[in-house]
Amino acid sequence: MGPEETAHHKMKWTLKYGLNPHQSDAEARFPDGHEWLRILNGQVGYINLLDALRAWLLARELANTLGAVAATSVKHVHPAGAALAAPLDAAFRAAHFLPDETLSEGATAYARARAGDPIASFGDFIGLTEIVDESCARLVAREVSDGIVAPGYDERALAILRAKKKGRYIVLEADPDYEPPPLEHRSDGGLDLQQARNTATITASLFDARVSSCRQLEPEAFRDLQLATIVVKHTPSNAVCVAHQGQAIGIGGGQQARIYATRAACDKADAWRLQLHPRVPTIRFRQGTSRTAKMHVVRDWIEQGGRVDATTDRQTRGLDLAEPLTREERRTWLAGFAPVVLSSDGYIPFRDNVDRAHQSYVHVIAQPGGSANDAVVTAAASEAGIVMIHTGLRLFWH
Repeated sequence: MGPEETAHHKMKWTLKYGLNPHQSDAEARFPDGHEWLRILNGQVGYINLLDALRAWLLARELANTLGAVAATSVKHVHPAGAALAAPLDAAFRAAHFLPDETLSEGATAYARARAGDPIASFGDFIGLTEIVDESCARLVAREVSDGIVAPGYDERALAILRAKKKGRYIVLEADPDYEPPPLEHRSDGGLDLQQARNTATITASLFDARVSSCRQLEPEAFRDLQLATIVVKHTPSNAVCVAHQGQAIGIGGGQQARIYATRAACDKADAWRLQLHPRVPTIRFRQGTSRTAKMHVVRDWIEQGGRVDATTDRQTRGLDLAEPLTREERRTWLAGFAPVVLSSDGYIPFRDNVDRAHQSYVHVIAQPGGSANDAVVTAAASEAGIVMIHTGLRLFWH
């Protein structure tokens, strides 16, 4: 249902339901009376708005900080991908089954964001910082997605998106100039909480304090460190992000132990790079196999060392799989990407995080520092040839 005026002159939306269908009386309100978000299509739910907020706020901060068109892919308030616009080369297009056609900046940004973790992005909410054009809308129309939020849409793009999901696709328009109030409020279980909004800016100078014996940084590493750090700022804690060439290639969040977040991020970063291996396009699918099914097969082939049980999916029977990559071939391929950076939203308490990052050929680690074990963790980085940076800035988000 669309927006309506309340007795207190504050805007509110009546939502389908809350987090679950049995949770009724669901509403969204604009407490400062500024309706900075508009519904252009679809019926919005509680979860949709939680994802839309995270997708928009993350994309907007990336664009404003790094001065480029940005896109995000969010699923259940966890960023699955985030990226800046950049041309897509033939290897990337082949790996992600994308056509060889001209794409706008917004379309390339979203293609890269979606590629960060295409499995997790299934049914995502998209955030985009430029007006959506026909090129971008056609790309979005191909994906399984629940909705999109952007500063605007051209006429053809809006028509394409309104036709998606039999007219149920959610299209939101955000005011790019709107700044949220300085105080945040949350109510849960009969308790009201309040805090100042996290307005910490992620500038390049945040990465000046290099504490390891290895201290040389490539110029492009700063942009990737900023991107990765902004991503963890918007990811449930504990959060770790691995980034490369203006793209989050591995995100691990919502973990009780930091090593679990590091493992998740590094495993995803490994899969992202291995998907670009020239042996992947030699996998032959039968005609009519969906892009989603192809993506699952490729990820299984990567994660299972070239073994895929395709008999359980009628779309993938009769696969002609590529020769498995040997352990040495995997290592050689992963080592060929540079620089690869990792950012952590909280301090790294044990060297196991550094050891796992080293296995994924991470070159730089940024973390707040402040652990009682800092000396041991820093020594592990020096031993591995990794640049360790202490930002002094914790970025938990819950």
